Amino acid sequence: MRILISNDDGVAAPGLAALHAALADYANCTVIAPDGDRSGASSALTLDRPLHPCTLANGYISLNGTPTDCVHLGINGLLPDVPDLVVSGINMGANLGDDVLYSGTVGAALEGRFLARPAFAFSLVSRSAENLATASHFARKLIEAHEQLDLPPRTVLNVNVPNLPLDHIRGVQLTRLGHRARAAAPVRDVNPRGKAGYWIAAAGDVEDGAEGTDFHAVMQGYVSVTPLQLDRTYQDGLNRLKPWLEGLMT
Repeated sequence: MRILISNDDGVAAPGLAALHAALADYANCTVIAPDGDRSGASSALTLDRPLHPCTLANGYISLNGTPTDCVHLGINGLLPDVPDLVVSGINMGANLGDDVLYSGTVGAALEGRFLARPAFAFSLVSRSAENLATASHFARKLIEAHEQLDLPPRTVLNVNVPNLPLDHIRGVQLTRLGHRARAAAPVRDVNPRGKAGYWIAAAGDVEDGAEGTDFHAVMQGYVSVTPLQLDRTYQDGLNRLKPWLEGLMT
């Protein structure tokens, strides 16, 4: 079995090394990751310049692009064999609720949609590596069991692991995405030459963290597993729009 591993924290990130170490004796793993932090890159592709893969001393491939670039190249010709599975992470920080819209970790996993098997995105709900072993444990456990999944292609399992020692984890819960409130206003800054700029501020507080959401699960000490699909079609909206459009033509 061939697994392509990527992330958005960059090729030198501790979470990437931990994920590779957790899976290296399970499958033939190849790492292609951005040459620096690309957090917030979502599913962006680089179209304005060439991409240059560089093989590092540890065998990882570093790329001057986004997480999606890494997976796109990996499954479309950079590697001699097409991978069977795409696994992204382990991200240092949560990817809960609306975070998935911006997450490069999830973006990398979504780019594995062309493969027959569901992809995985793993995140540790912490900026500290203290409990990376916990996230690695569940990454290995879930990947080992993935062949038993009965899910259609173009599905991503978004996994968030609480920042707890393994023996403090209460279990695993299947969840839906929660929602955040509107983010704080951008912070205006003026450089020494008088040019104004803006820093994107912190994400909004949890607005929907009810029981059953990913927010609620991790706050209660459970690993959250949320199935995501690429198709964003608003199915009920098709029925609502039909009479509206018919009215325009009369």
